[in-house]
Amino acid sequence: MKIGSHSLIATVVIASFALAASTVPGITWLTTGTLSLGSGVVAVSLMALAAVLGARWRFVESLFGGLDRVYDTHKWLGVWALVFASIHLVFKAGAPEWQTAAIMALPGPATRLVRQLSFVAIMLIVLLALNRKIPYRTWRWWHKLSGPLFLIVVAHWLSFKSPVALASPAGVWLAMLSALGVAGAAYKLLLYPVLSQHARYRLHAVSSTGNAVQLQLVPEDRKIPFVAGQFAFLSFEHEGLREPHPFTIASAEQADGSITFMVRALGDYTQQVVREAKPGMVAQVYAPFGHFKREAKGRAEIWIAGGVGVTPFISWLQDSEADGMERVTFFHFFTPGRELPQGMDLEKMAQERGVELVNISTGPNTEEFRQRLIQRVTEVGGLDIQISFCGPAGLLQQVRHLMREAGVAEDRLRYELFEFR
Repeated sequence: MKIGSHSLIATVVIASFALAASTVPGITWLTTGTLSLGSGVVAVSLMALAAVLGARWRFVESLFGGLDRVYDTHKWLGVWALVFASIHLVFKAGAPEWQTAAIMALPGPATRLVRQLSFVAIMLIVLLALNRKIPYRTWRWWHKLSGPLFLIVVAHWLSFKSPVALASPAGVWLAMLSALGVAGAAYKLLLYPVLSQHARYRLHAVSSTGNAVQLQLVPEDRKIPFVAGQFAFLSFEHEGLREPHPFTIASAEQADGSITFMVRALGDYTQQVVREAKPGMVAQVYAPFGHFKREAKGRAEIWIAGGVGVTPFISWLQDSEADGMERVTFFHFFTPGRELPQGMDLEKMAQERGVELVNISTGPNTEEFRQRLIQRVTEVGGLDIQISFCGPAGLLQQVRHLMREAGVAEDRLRYELFEFR
């Protein structure tokens, strides 16, 4: 069983309020003071967990079932941290019946400054995470400040006069999560470039269509093992492209260690890659990540790709060790004028593996898609079909609607979250 964002956040909220309530007299539980105190404990706890999830630790990825789920939860932890921090700021966390003391004494002006900066820190982190109009390089640079800003939040709860003593259950809870959060932030900022699995690759071949590019890289020394459908972070040793950016691997594992990516010009970073990628460029490849691996279950498989979401399915098609491809129906949604790079002949790859390819350029509401999907489900039955999806949220919503119409249960759908920011 994998951890989900809703269950994690709900558990932290309930546990934090319960622990906060245990530190104050029962007669003050239903007051705005306890509401503020509990909200402060929740905000610190959520921020600490967000820092842990941002570290890209392997065991954390396994707990959530993929780095895409980790980053989605990371985002919502920040959003709800801001919500509860706002409640904490609006109401005074105090009551005459409380016995309060600071764990770490600071001068009065410094304590007030830390309190105010801690809220600004949370607000900045969340706004940066949600604002998709910020250029990728700028967003990455500012997001690195989340670790140092978290230290301000920790300093706030340590220096604020409250009934939470360090030896109390609530104090132990906060200390434990804060230590994990600081460790996660320190690892990501200082140790990740050294300790994470990565290798140096050189760009061997480039094939471009103007709005998309196929990049084939070869290892300069050791190669990184991966499974078709996983993704990597690329950091080019080139001005403007040094910040690691996630891309799905568009090839199966090769004997020579070469690795292929498809990049479509969708943002400022990817536009520069498409425009400036040249053979000979060097990149650090951090991999592998993701759990979007093919599971050939049931009598039939349906693959559904939208836009650049076709990339993991290209890698599946190139996996020479995969069998049962003749059971696959592959719906490929694309926009005319945004064809794949020349080195990626999807029709040829599908034909060679015996996969039924259905190209659709008219959008998810096309009748052809609806009829063919329902027909395939009717042929094999809803319990004997496996649907794998990668694409934008609007297309995923339409797929779920058709699944309900065809009587296919939600657990027959596997998908990877398409956007990290």
